Amino acid sequence: MVSIEKKILTAILTMIRARRAAPAAKERDLGARSLVPAAPAVVREAQFSDFTAVTELKRRWGLVPDSLENWERLWRCNPALGRMKSGLPIGWVLEAQGQVVGYLGNISLPYRYGDRTLIAVAASGLVVEPEYRAVGLSLIAAYYRQKSVDLYLTSTAIEAVGKIARAFKSDPLPQEDYETVLFWVLRPHPFARAVAKKLNLRPSLAHLAAMLGSLAVGTDKIVQRRWPRRSSTALAVTEISVKEIGDDFQALWTEKLSEGPRLLADRSPAALRWHFEIPGDRGTTRVLCCHESGILSGYAVIRNDSNQSDGLRRSLIADLLVRQDDPQVVSALLIAAYDVAKRAGSHILEVLGFPHSVRRVCFQWNPYVRKYPSCPFYYKAADPTLHKALSDSSAWYASPFDGDATLMP
Repeated sequence: MVSIEKKILTAILTMIRARRAAPAAKERDLGARSLVPAAPAVVREAQFSDFTAVTELKRRWGLVPDSLENWERLWRCNPALGRMKSGLPIGWVLEAQGQVVGYLGNISLPYRYGDRTLIAVAASGLVVEPEYRAVGLSLIAAYYRQKSVDLYLTSTAIEAVGKIARAFKSDPLPQEDYETVLFWVLRPHPFARAVAKKLNLRPSLAHLAAMLGSLAVGTDKIVQRRWPRRSSTALAVTEISVKEIGDDFQALWTEKLSEGPRLLADRSPAALRWHFEIPGDRGTTRVLCCHESGILSGYAVIRNDSNQSDGLRRSLIADLLVRQDDPQVVSALLIAAYDVAKRAGSHILEVLGFPHSVRRVCFQWNPYVRKYPSCPFYYKAADPTLHKALSDSSAWYASPFDGDATLMP
């Protein structure tokens, strides 16, 4: 009897081959000579010795190459590994005639759901040479074939990857509006200049568009009051480094787990430090703490990224956890994050994900809104009962802390 996995692969391969009549323009630009594999390819588990080949493959196809130090962090220093009875693969490579032509990373992450501790895996860094991309689906098949895994996560999926995840019985995240990014413009002129650059206008028109856009955004910001603002009841917030995360975070994490059955990535102090201490990270990460009567009521982690290819400097709320989702504490942390982003010289501050209780606080300050073309987050639980429970949006607290969204430099 043909397995369900083989049926899925056959169906996807048939669909891809049917669309192969004309090669994609992007692949032509990248110099793909042929979409017919030059030699048979096989899938095997990735090894540390594959680092150089994987780095070269990523660089050839426009992905940010990783560092060996970060591989050490992800697959040898990961706190999740100490909780497992047996190790999981660091990923898989597709090999043809001794050459690595495809790669998919596999990051182990501990999660909690009520009283249950779950082992999750996050797919990361998928890249395949064009002529092997149909065969490269076997990398994804290997990912979903893993044993001793409770939860499979794909948290940074483009539309095509999302369709493949659906074929392997993953579902899109049910948390409301996860694909909708909220953002505030901190510096209108650089923001407008980056938008004009993206339109590929002639230099003279781009300069004029940037000037007019800056004026429009700046005026709209003032008229609509589009920024987090302090109130008379604002709580005090202090700023620390990732290394200074201490025992008071453990007390908050333990209390958060008792509030109800939500799926939460491990936020113990050790897990937080490991997550945000990224070797070779060109951005900066700061931790904002809100205390009430000497007790940590909530924290926010803000990442300030360096200049991107589009010219924008972004700050992102990478994580935020507050006792009982108290709106006053959430408000105080977001106001402080806005100030940190301004000092860092960022052009925009973004909020991706988080449940309605957090996003509702954001909306009181009239953020701008943009949407992904499709949901970037997919999940599959090995236990059908758990998978059904996770179809309820209230079971999630998904944010950039989940999966690999903020794990990489």
